[in-house]
Amino acid sequence: MIDHATVDRIMEATNIVDVVGEFVSLRKAGVNYKGLCPFHDDRTPSFMVSPARQICKCFACGEGGNAVNFLMKHEQITYPEALRWLARKYNIEIQERELTDEERREQSERESMFVVNEWAAKYFHDTLLNNDDGKAIGLRYFRSRSIRDDIIERFQLGFALARRDAMVSEARSKGYKDEYLVKTGLCYTRGERQEPRDDGKEAKEEGHVQLVDRFAGRAIFPWFNVSGKVVAFGGRKLDAATKGVQQKYVNSPDSEIYHKERELYGIFQAKKAIVKEDCVYMVEGYTDVIAMHQCGIENVVANSGTALSVHQIRLLRRFTQNIVLLYDGDEAGIHAAMRGTDMLLAEGMNIKVLLLPDGDDPDSFSRKHTATQLREYIEQHQTDFLQFKTDLLLNGVTDPIKRAEAINSIAHSISVIADPIVRSTYLSECAHRIGISETALVARTNKDIADAKSAPQSAPAESETPTAPTVLPVSANPIEEMLVQCIIRHGEEVIFENLQDEDGNLINFNVAQYIDYDLAQDDLAFSVPLYNRILREAVEHSSDNGFEAYRYFVHHPDQEISQLAARLAIDRHQLGRNFQPRNGTDILKQRVMHLILDYRKGIVDNRLKEIQRQLRNVGQDMNLMRELMGEYKKTQELLNALAKQLGSDVFAR
Repeated sequence: MIDHATVDRIMEATNIVDVVGEFVSLRKAGVNYKGLCPFHDDRTPSFMVSPARQICKCFACGEGGNAVNFLMKHEQITYPEALRWLARKYNIEIQERELTDEERREQSERESMFVVNEWAAKYFHDTLLNNDDGKAIGLRYFRSRSIRDDIIERFQLGFALARRDAMVSEARSKGYKDEYLVKTGLCYTRGERQEPRDDGKEAKEEGHVQLVDRFAGRAIFPWFNVSGKVVAFGGRKLDAATKGVQQKYVNSPDSEIYHKERELYGIFQAKKAIVKEDCVYMVEGYTDVIAMHQCGIENVVANSGTALSVHQIRLLRRFTQNIVLLYDGDEAGIHAAMRGTDMLLAEGMNIKVLLLPDGDDPDSFSRKHTATQLREYIEQHQTDFLQFKTDLLLNGVTDPIKRAEAINSIAHSISVIADPIVRSTYLSECAHRIGISETALVARTNKDIADAKSAPQSAPAESETPTAPTVLPVSANPIEEMLVQCIIRHGEEVIFENLQDEDGNLINFNVAQYIDYDLAQDDLAFSVPLYNRILREAVEHSSDNGFEAYRYFVHHPDQEISQLAARLAIDRHQLGRNFQPRNGTDILKQRVMHLILDYRKGIVDNRLKEIQRQLRNVGQDMNLMRELMGEYKKTQELLNALAKQLGSDVFAR
């Protein structure tokens, strides 16, 4: 467990701009920062970060909170894990007792898988650098590819010994369970899966289930997610062993912590450079990423053998909207560039394409040229997607039908662009380049847009279903939320002084105490249980020395409360240094009293509507009708009295 004093030190040291900036490209906006929200498909920056208040909020989807809330949501980790993340970032030592065996067993499966992967990455890396076979085979391979030591360290490259139980034996000796070795994909079990052996024979032993290292004898490329956690591995058969082997690369299977369509190789090492350059290069493989890093180009990622997905594009859009597809010029490279273009355009990305010559990929090209030559070639030869598709589809085409098909394909790509100004610009440019009427192109794109809107929307595949946002409580009565907002923003502020209680004692009421007192007079309570809990805790802590409701609730250990507090504590116009204007005790008192009257009026109004409903269905029961009419009259009088107090008369209905 982490004690409260340590939690306080962590929160005091935390700078939310630094934390959010690890995952989102932020730009200064007055005294605040803004960027694309990482929790929904954000096309215009709606995610605001307030360094003064140490909170963040998306004004589109409503997600927000303090740094801990952000990490918990973004990284799908627990409250203690988020605190440990911050402690590591700010070099704060946490003294924790050793977990018991029972507590260790209760660790989440997800956390256990991360732990196993982290150990495996260190094991493979250590084997590469310190084991005799690792140095003779693995390190020699990386040296043959001219990969420097600093790059080996940056990407934590490794080597798996050829013996197919070497890693398993070491993991077991360290106390790691077979269950997680299998769930992470580091191993598979003979008898459950037949993995092709290098000699083409099946690795099977009758009557015996045995763990087998998936990556045995391969160079290892760990996959780090955007926050630096190891989620998967890629293993490559070494050059001398690839003859006749179909699977040159073997990758981790999908698991609880890894879905290949959601991850990008190199994103952790590239994210800061992507923000700095405001551009990302997309390549195909591990060695392409590494080769470009060696040339000093660090804003590069790879989708590594998978079709580019919406999830990967949206991950990149957190950092930049500018992307260069950098593929080799063979048929596969052209197909990959064509396949991703429309999807990138639809997600608001600005695309350029560069196909390398002579069948080269970035890895081989970089080994034939200096770093300066590579940079110059990329800068001089990248073209926008329109030029790329025009050259590819129309170059040398004279047949009218084929030419029309090519133009329709280009027009369709333009039609998926959401921004009407960008779309119009491309239409004008396209008409000029290919010598066709802009009116015809506009008509074609409008048809595609109309067809897309009218097409039935099929349910997304399970793998493409975005993570559902945390649902914060929404009151059926917005006045309740406004009262809770007052408690969070001003709960400790005294608004009534020297009032006499029933015993003649002089007392003071702060905002929270007054709301609690007034509601208690008629046994009223909020309809949302979380609101009642916030009110109760605010009243209970009102006597605490230095109690500040805002800070207490925003840094509350209950994620639901802290997120709600952050959401209610800010609005679009109150994110600056003078975030929470102090309008004086009298104004605050009037606001609280007015809200309570509004709240009571809402309750009475609802009761009046219920009586009206009962009267419509009373039938021939005259006694019940007289009883309801009497209650209706009293309720209407009460409603009018409340309305008068609020400054407006309500006429009888």
